[in-house]
Amino acid sequence: MIELVIEPRRRDLGGFEVERVLPWVKRRMVGPFVFFDRMGPVDFAPGLRREADVRPHPHIGLATVTYLFAGEIMHRDSVGSAQPIRPGEVNWMIAGRGITHSERFERARAEGGPLHGIQAWVALPETDEETDPAFHHHGAGELPVLEDDGAWARLIAGRAFGLQAPVRTHSPLFYLHVVLQPGARIALPDDYPERALHVVEGEVEVDGRVFTGGPMLVFAAGKPVLVTARTTTTLMLLGGEPLGPRYIDWNFVSSRPERIAQAKADWRAGRMKLPDLDDQEFIPLPEPATPPNPMS
Repeated sequence: MIELVIEPRRRDLGGFEVERVLPWVKRRMVGPFVFFDRMGPVDFAPGLRREADVRPHPHIGLATVTYLFAGEIMHRDSVGSAQPIRPGEVNWMIAGRGITHSERFERARAEGGPLHGIQAWVALPETDEETDPAFHHHGAGELPVLEDDGAWARLIAGRAFGLQAPVRTHSPLFYLHVVLQPGARIALPDDYPERALHVVEGEVEVDGRVFTGGPMLVFAAGKPVLVTARTTTTLMLLGGEPLGPRYIDWNFVSSRPERIAQAKADWRAGRMKLPDLDDQEFIPLPEPATPPNPMS
């Protein structure tokens, strides 16, 4: 049932650390999900350094999805959006042929406070890689919720358990925030060929094995998966239809390495528009440039 257990690797972003799960050397993607970072949990003191902010930077060929358990992030982008995201809400940004955005911790800078959440990247099908960029925000009240015998689940995107989220997606997928009380159970959707779960907090038993907060479990296709909580537990469930190999380099994802090379050249030359309301600084292209890495 369990094909792989992926342990997170810690990365320093200059003001706080994240735990990176995807991509991983032995499993680059799960369905269309090509990137999965857990932010925090961390408790900021007032006066957080501006260096902790994620300055304007570009993306192509993907959709980013930001979801918070605690805290607030201010999003601004090159299609004119300026939207804070708070717990239980979704910021879904479609990069397509190219978008730039920033993520700033303005509330934490002024007041201090917690930050805990997940940022994932979802690859776009080849036919949609060059779609127009767009941004969509959905409040917690817009997202379907399922409750049953100690299990609570919010559908962030896609379809699962007979529910459909309002988030615009480009390929079949599911993405859920789940909270289980001790002894409660949940089964993963069984109608997707690629599925995984991330243990955010707590302790679960799956396939006779016990896992505590941190890892991502990747499951075999076509086999039932039942998860039992041993303590109060928070999970993220995800998966979908595979899209085929993708290349990733810095913030760019594409089915074609030459397209990534063009995006890097465009960013280096200043040909990608900065966010309308945050255009005074940006993250330079990392040097030396590295060749794109194939992902599948």
